[in-house]
Amino acid sequence: MRVVIAEDELLLRQGLTLVLEEGGVDVAAGVGDAASLLDAVVDLAPDLVITDIRMPPTFTDEGLRAALRIRQGGVAVVVLSQYVQRRYAIELLGGDGAGVGYLLKQRIADISTFLADLRRVADGGTVLDPEVVGLMLSRAEHTGGPVRRLTRRQREVLALMAEGRSNAGIAAELVLTEKAVVQHTSHIYDALGLPLTADDHRRVLAVIRYLEGSAG
Repeated sequence: MRVVIAEDELLLRQGLTLVLEEGGVDVAAGVGDAASLLDAVVDLAPDLVITDIRMPPTFTDEGLRAALRIRQGGVAVVVLSQYVQRRYAIELLGGDGAGVGYLLKQRIADISTFLADLRRVADGGTVLDPEVVGLMLSRAEHTGGPVRRLTRRQREVLALMAEGRSNAGIAAELVLTEKAVVQHTSHIYDALGLPLTADDHRRVLAVIRYLEGSAG
């Protein structure tokens, strides 16, 4: 996997490079602003881009804007943020959502999970930070809709589905059998009126769009 990193803080950029290289990832370049990121993508044709959201010169959403452009070109993108911003996740998932990730910077500390998330996105999957999912799920619960009728376990499964976990991943996280996870997901689809699908990516989009609509 060939990666370009965009992060204006030099120490964090170097730290990310070290973590990825030790994990067997080829870091093609590390840049400090959105314009340089766009140039690097054209010149180096990476499999994946990792970018901060707030970058020079205004430190608002230059990284996000660059990520959206890059994604249109077919390159997988993981956006890192210091803050939970539901709007950013929704913008990134506004198209087909394939090959997209939105993670908080604190997730980097769990190196094995972080590397697994990067590979999932590079392979065309979708990864959403647990804190963003938690915020969306909480808002959906407060609307009084079908989410409130789910059991505690079903809400846990729903949250992990929204993060982009496979049935096997959900089973491992919750210490369940995959058969039990399939049963829970079936009940969730029925309760929320979602289309039944075995495709991990499509079900992530279905769940996220349901939560987005329910959160108002």
